[in-house]
Amino acid sequence: MHQHYSYEYKRQCVEMYRQGLWPETPEHFKNPEDFHKMIRRWKKLEDANGPWALKTKTKKKQWSASERYELVAQVLAGNSIKEVSCNVGIDSGQLCQWVKKYKTKGYDGLENLTIGRPRKYPEMKKACSQKKPLSESEREELIRLRAENEYIKAENEVIKKEIALREEKQAALLKAKRQRLSKNLEKKDSD
Repeated sequence: MHQHYSYEYKRQCVEMYRQGLWPETPEHFKNPEDFHKMIRRWKKLEDANGPWALKTKTKKKQWSASERYELVAQVLAGNSIKEVSCNVGIDSGQLCQWVKKYKTKGYDGLENLTIGRPRKYPEMKKACSQKKPLSESEREELIRLRAENEYIKAENEVIKKEIALREEKQAALLKAKRQRLSKNLEKKDSD
């Protein structure tokens, strides 16, 4: 589970760490050492980029291919991914992806990277984007199918109302039967 912490909380944790103290580990951490690693990462981020680096970004920076390449080149030159990513304030997983793309596709792999998860069914987008005008017979069939659809919807509404009326009638009959039974029982009790 990925938590977002406030800027003030991160600064407080880093200050405590500098004093040789650890803040209380949040409940969702199974292992306190994972929380301690995160605080050490916050400290490195702050040391490299200043306290503002701990602020949660509302808008992600768009990196150009040449900027991505500069970071990838640092990793290929022997710097660790964590060190380089911490120095510029990006997620190490993001930099790791850029390095992989560069290794498999070269510089072209760093250009025009799509943001987010890839589409599950990319062929559907292609089919939808290549719309061609409807022929006269297709247009007529579309009109007929829409009318048929409206008729079926109306028919369903009538059926639903009939069912509701039938259920109301059954409930009324059952209620009347119960009332008769209770009156008969009262008569027997009074006799």
